[in-house]
Amino acid sequence: MTTRQLDRVTRYDRRMVQIMNNPAGRPLYATAARRRGLVAAHIALTAALLAVLLGGIAERLPWLILGGVVVLLPLWCFATGAINGCTRGLLELRARMLDERQLADRHRVQARAHRLSVAGLFGAVVALGAIGAVQGEFRSAALLPVLVVVLVTLWLMPLWTAGLTARDEMTDDVAGL
Repeated sequence: MTTRQLDRVTRYDRRMVQIMNNPAGRPLYATAARRRGLVAAHIALTAALLAVLLGGIAERLPWLILGGVVVLLPLWCFATGAINGCTRGLLELRARMLDERQLADRHRVQARAHRLSVAGLFGAVVALGAIGAVQGEFRSAALLPVLVVVLVTLWLMPLWTAGLTARDEMTDDVAGL
């Protein structure tokens, strides 16, 4: 970090670095298998939240929406925080708080997430086209839920990609040397 960047570091930046480097959550994401499980749980919670929201709106059941959000949203927030912790805030911290390696990792994750998102968007377009071809007409009622799912996927793909590609942390003690 250059002297000029250090001059622009705010209390918020320091606090976010402290939160993202808190060792209390490390057991949740200590291994690659745990990180994959955490990302899978986050994807499942995201899908459940979307199902509750879209289903509640479609069926006009506000109690379903409220109940689903009250139960699922805290779990979803916890999983989001755990993924951010395992990446040490790679996507959450401001660029001036990251070193060169972290900036390169951020760009690599964003590029990979972009490619995956484009493939997902292409799949959604093909699926909508296929639904329209099978039904003989295109029903716009399917468009809103599909667009919402695609939007949320585009929004969260960098987080999921970062969680899946995070590396194991090096231990401080070196055995056998």
